[in-house]
Amino acid sequence: MPSNATALTRLLLAERNTLLRLAQRIVGTTPAAEDVTQSLWFRVQRIDDEPPIINKRAFLYRLATNLATDHLRAARRQRKVFDSGELPIEIAADIPSAETRLVDRERLRRLEAALEELPLRCRQVFTLRRIDGLPADEVAEKLGITLNAVAKHVRIAVRHCHARLQDDADA
Repeated sequence: MPSNATALTRLLLAERNTLLRLAQRIVGTTPAAEDVTQSLWFRVQRIDDEPPIINKRAFLYRLATNLATDHLRAARRQRKVFDSGELPIEIAADIPSAETRLVDRERLRRLEAALEELPLRCRQVFTLRRIDGLPADEVAEKLGITLNAVAKHVRIAVRHCHARLQDDADA
C-alpha cells in the first residue's frame, strides 16, 4: 500500500485541473489559484503515514479548500493593511520565495544527476521503493531479488546521493 504522501500526490496530479478550478472559485484569480495548488503539492509532500488517511480524495479536497480560504484571508489582511496606509512589519506566507524555488530546482537537478550515476538495478530499486513508494516485498517480487538486496540497494543509493549532494554543497 503506498504511503499517504505518495497516494495523495498521485491523486493531486490526476485531479489537478479540478482542484485548480476549486481554488479559483474561492480565491478569485487564476494566478492565486495556481499558488494555492502549488502550496497544496508542498503540503501533501509533508503528510505523515500515521494515521492512514482512509478517504484520500475527501482529505485532498478539504486541504485544498482550507489552503484557498487561508490564502484569501491573507490577501484580504494584506489589502487592508496597505489600504490603511500603514506599512506591514512582516507578511508571512507559505509560498516559497523565488530564491527558494531556484535552490530547490537546483538541488533536484543534482539529485537526479546523482541517481543517474548509480547502476541500473540500484536506481530501479531506489525509484520503486523511495519515489514510487512500493513496499520492499513488492519491489523484491517485481525485480526478482531478495528483501536483503532491496535494502542493500536502497542503502547504497541513499549513501551515494547524500555523498554527491554533500560534495556539491562543499564545492
